[in-house]
Amino acid sequence: MIRICKEESFHQRQGYHIMMTLMQGSDEQKAMAQDAMNRFWWPALMMFGPHDAESAHTAQSMKWKIKRQSNDELRQKFVDQSVAQAEEIGLNIPDPELKWNEERGHYDFGEIDWEEFQQVISGNGPCNRQRMQHHIKVHEEGQWVRDAIAAHEDKRKQRAGRTAA
Repeated sequence: MIRICKEESFHQRQGYHIMMTLMQGSDEQKAMAQDAMNRFWWPALMMFGPHDAESAHTAQSMKWKIKRQSNDELRQKFVDQSVAQAEEIGLNIPDPELKWNEERGHYDFGEIDWEEFQQVISGNGPCNRQRMQHHIKVHEEGQWVRDAIAAHEDKRKQRAGRTAA
């Protein structure tokens, strides 16, 4: 688990560094970084899973100590950290409802579109058709490899049959 956490921490730092570098670049590079933020902000919030009250596994995972923080706690922590990082490098968070809540000591943010989440995990996401076409193409183009392996295996069996006789 420690290795996994270290690797994930590396990926987080790497992503931040890439975005920071883009935001220090040309106008086109800054636009690329902002476009990525606009596309991935809401899916990033979705990746923590449904709200705790609607999560089938959060309570059990917390009880068994598989998770130390709930989906909502992790999502809030992510938002709080991400806003600070985005502000530091000049990115705008694409959430008009995002604002600091002094009383809670956290950012309030807009409601996640869980219908979009359900569509994506049901195979109806914006890139699903494109992803499936790619997998089919790669599978078809790799048929010669599977055929060569099968031919080699047949030849090996024939040779083994001759030496056994």
